[in-house]
Amino acid sequence: MAAHSTLEHRTIRKVSRRIIPFLIILYFLSFLNRVNVAFAGLTMNHDLGFTNAVFGTGAGVFFIGTFLFGTPSNIALHRIGARRWIALMMLAWGSLSAANALATNPTSFYLLRFFIGVAEAGFFPGVILYLSFWYPTRHRAFVTAIFMAAAPLSNMIGSPISGALLQYTNGVAHLHGWQWLFIVEALPTVVLGCIALVYLTDKPEDAQWLEQDERRWLTQELEKEHSEKAARSASNVWVAFKDIRVWLLALVYSGTSMGLYAIGFWAPMLLKQFGFSFVELGVINAIPNLVAVVGMVYWGRRSDRQRERRLHVAIACLAGALGMVVAGQAASALVLVIALSVANFGINAAKPPFWSMPTLFLSSSAAAAGIGLINSVGSSIGGTVGQMVIGKLRDLSGNYSSGLYFVSATLVISAVIAVLFGRPATSKVDMRSPSK
Repeated sequence: MAAHSTLEHRTIRKVSRRIIPFLIILYFLSFLNRVNVAFAGLTMNHDLGFTNAVFGTGAGVFFIGTFLFGTPSNIALHRIGARRWIALMMLAWGSLSAANALATNPTSFYLLRFFIGVAEAGFFPGVILYLSFWYPTRHRAFVTAIFMAAAPLSNMIGSPISGALLQYTNGVAHLHGWQWLFIVEALPTVVLGCIALVYLTDKPEDAQWLEQDERRWLTQELEKEHSEKAARSASNVWVAFKDIRVWLLALVYSGTSMGLYAIGFWAPMLLKQFGFSFVELGVINAIPNLVAVVGMVYWGRRSDRQRERRLHVAIACLAGALGMVVAGQAASALVLVIALSVANFGINAAKPPFWSMPTLFLSSSAAAAGIGLINSVGSSIGGTVGQMVIGKLRDLSGNYSSGLYFVSATLVISAVIAVLFGRPATSKVDMRSPSK
C-alpha cells in the first residue's frame, strides 16, 4: 500500500507539473481576451458613442456564442482530441479578439463579441473534461482550483497591464489606446495556440513523458473510475440532456457566472467613479483578484480534504452575494475594494468544488455533453442576462446598486439549489480513494 501511495503521489505530481502550468497560462489568456473589454470600455464607449446598455449588450452577446456552440465544441474535443481542438480554438479567438480594434459601431461590436464567444465556447468546458482524463476524482477539486485561479489571476495581472496600455499607447500609430489594448493582449494567444498543438498530450496512455509504471497506474485508475460510473449510469450524449441534475447545476453555475462577469466587466467602471487614473485603477482592481486567487485554492483543497461539494459551493455563493450587496452601498473606495474582494472570493471559490460534481455522475460522452451544457447554459444566462440588466439599470438609475443587488439575489438562489442538489453529487462513497 505504501508503494502504491508513493506511485500515486509521484504520478500526480509529474502530471501536474507537465500540464497545469500550461493550462493556467492558456486560461489566463482566455479570460483576459474575454474581459479586457472592461478596461477598453473606459475610453472606447466615449470614442464610439456607446451607452452603458450598448456596452452591457456587447459584453453579454459573447455568451450567446458560447451557449450555441459550447456543447458541440466539447463533443468535438472528445472525438478529435484536446491537443488539436484547443490549438484551433486559440488561433480563432485570438485573431478575433485582436479584430475588436476594428469595431466602429454597436453592430460591429456585437458581431465581433458574438464570434469570439463562438470560437472560445469549448475551451473552458473542454479543459474541465481534459482534467478528468488525467486526474482521479479525489484529486480533481484541488487541481481545478489551481487551474481556475487563472481567471482572477488574469484580472490581477491583466488589470495593471490594461491600464498602462490604455494610458500610454493612446495615439501611437494613430490608434486609440483601447485598440492597442485589444491587439497587444491577443497576440500571446495566437502564439501559444501554435505551441499547444505540439505540447499537449491527449490522454495518459499517450504520455511518453511518464514512466511505464506511472502510465499503467494512471490509466488503470481512471478506467476503474470510468467503469464504476458507467455501471451506475449510461454514458451516451443524450443522458446528459435528460438528467435533471445537469440542468440544476446549470442554474447554480448561472449565478456564479453572473457574479464573475459582473466583477470582470463592471469593476473598473465602479472604481473609476472615485477618480483614479487608468494606471492606478489597474493596480487597485488587482487587489480583489489577489484575494480570490488565494481563497479559491484554499477552498478547493478544503473541499477535497472533507470530500464535500454542496456546502462548499453554497457557502461560497453566499459570501459572493454579501460582497455584492455591500459593493452596491459602498460610499468610499476602501469599502468598495473590501466588498469586491469578498464577492470575488466567494464567486471564484464556488467553482472548483462545483466542477467536481458533474463527473461524479456522468462519464465518457455524457460527461463531455453534460459539462458543455452546464457551461454553455450557465455562462449564457449569467453572462448575457447579467450584463444587459446591469447596463440597463445603470442607464435608468444613474448608479450600479440595483444591478449589483440583482446579481446578489441570483447568487443566493445558486446557494439554495446547491444545498438541495442531493446526495448523488456528494456521495462520499463515490469520492473515496480506492487505495484506502
